[in-house]
Amino acid sequence: MAVKPDEIATLIELFNSSDWDELHVEIDGLQLFLSTDPHARLMSGTVVQAPQPVAAAPVAAAAPVPVAAAPAVAPQAPASTAAEVPLNWVAVTAPNLGTFYRATKPGAAPLVEVGQHVTPTTEVCLLEVMKLFTTVCAGVSGTVRRVCVADSEMVEHDQVLFWIEP
Repeated sequence: MAVKPDEIATLIELFNSSDWDELHVEIDGLQLFLSTDPHARLMSGTVVQAPQPVAAAPVAAAAPVPVAAAPAVAPQAPASTAAEVPLNWVAVTAPNLGTFYRATKPGAAPLVEVGQHVTPTTEVCLLEVMKLFTTVCAGVSGTVRRVCVADSEMVEHDQVLFWIEP
């Protein structure tokens, strides 16, 4: 399935109208990296900045840009809870940006609840970007102690979604 130029234009418009600092999307071999940071670097050493005019979208569509992983960012807890998190708790972070869903479909029970025991392969939530869903697993055995994001909320890469006590 080829990515259409209008889909890339939609991503660029979404990025330009958001408060995101970076966007990294990979679909069917096409990698797109947008950044508001003029110092953001790709593995190839190329600097990519978010295009300001929407007219730049066809250029991005015509020449897919190879992308390196976004620079490492430390996981962030909500400011109000950062001091309240015990040191042994493990953060489950977003592997990419997207819309956070606690359940597999509207009206269904959440995949996990606070107090529930999980294993590393337990699915804890879904992230959706342009109708593509990413399943997020706990990654650790333990007990879910905190859900840090409201259902249907937009999350950023490496944002803390859950806290798990091993």
